[in-house]
Amino acid sequence: MEQLGTGTLLRLAAQIPAERAVVRLFDGLGDLVMRLEQPRWQLDPYPLYERIRARGPLYRGPSGMWAVTSFDLCNQVLRDRRFGMRSADGHSTLRGAQRLVSGDFAWSFVGMDPPDHTRLRRLAAPAFTPRRVRGYTGRIERVVGELLDRMAGRERFDLVNEVAQPLSIAVISDLMGVPEPERADFAAYSDMINQGVTGAPSIRQAKDLRVATNHLLDLFGRLLRERGREPQDDILSAMAVAAEGSQLTARDLHEVAVLLLAAGFDTTANLVGNGVHAMLANPGQWTQLRERPELAGAAVEETLRFEPSVQFTVRVAHADLELCGQRIQAGQGVMLLLAAGNRDPAVFAEPGRFDLTRTGGPEHLAFGSGIHYCIGAGLARLEGEILFRELARRMPLLRPAGQARWRPIRELRGLTAFPVTATVPGQRGGPPR
Repeated sequence: MEQLGTGTLLRLAAQIPAERAVVRLFDGLGDLVMRLEQPRWQLDPYPLYERIRARGPLYRGPSGMWAVTSFDLCNQVLRDRRFGMRSADGHSTLRGAQRLVSGDFAWSFVGMDPPDHTRLRRLAAPAFTPRRVRGYTGRIERVVGELLDRMAGRERFDLVNEVAQPLSIAVISDLMGVPEPERADFAAYSDMINQGVTGAPSIRQAKDLRVATNHLLDLFGRLLRERGREPQDDILSAMAVAAEGSQLTARDLHEVAVLLLAAGFDTTANLVGNGVHAMLANPGQWTQLRERPELAGAAVEETLRFEPSVQFTVRVAHADLELCGQRIQAGQGVMLLLAAGNRDPAVFAEPGRFDLTRTGGPEHLAFGSGIHYCIGAGLARLEGEILFRELARRMPLLRPAGQARWRPIRELRGLTAFPVTATVPGQRGGPPR
């Protein structure tokens, strides 16, 4: 298996401490964007977002990085073709270790601009049409039922590690047609890849990331060859059929498959954990869902607004332009604080309140906007809605049983553990189904 070369490792070894030193320098100069790197703000970034918002909808700190907190401005930049994922000289918005080795990793699809992005997105799109996603309902309900059956009668269980993550990995593996024996390592591989997308902080992680990605590329290469010969009712077969007669390479197919696995795993797991955590932290909201399970879809949308998995994204100006009265130069990066936009008081009433009955207002920015709008948004919504509904129906007494732990990654907002119980206090076993 191909490994990171010595030259790449040396560059990585030099770049990691240099980036950390830059962060400390500008943090000391009062750069609010750089303070997002601090552990305290990674665990709860929202007060810092409000401090940035107080400086105006478009903030620029001493580091030169622009940051947007306005919902309308975030949406505008996401849709503006004058911005992209790569600068004019081809450099991407990826950071640190991921930038050094991005040519070998599956997130290159995420970091592409048209026409390459268009070409690869078109490959995955047939598997995520509204009609096809609706057809996944029965399979998702089966997985949810099996998972909750295992938790029934348990005095305590971990919602993230025993429900949310197994759900997301089982569903995306099933829909992609991955054989059962191959699924055991998927959660670990997906987690490595998603941590790499946020910037591997060490050489060890960069090596692990390479190994994980190459394992998955090999696996999907074999499966796609098999589906090309004998198509089945799964996403890989749809991709293989869509690629026939096109100029797509085998590498294109493999990378899109790995990306869909990583995105399908992490987005849904975070949505479920973040949503249940928010509802249990606001007992009146859980009571509403318990009494009206039909609010499960609303619970999904309010979770995505209030506590989105993807906290921000970055775009690069392709030309000199004016934005919100400020001059942005070609090649400058603009950090779009999507989570801050989702709590913009100019757009959402009482934005810091979690409210299942919220009405009016535009769609949140949790899935982005424009050409990079999340292709798996419909699938994530369906998984979240089914699980929220079934949790409320089958475990109405659900409540925290310990401290929830947030992952210390500033780009992705999600829980690493959330102990809960669904039993009557002082009584073993859950309520009857």
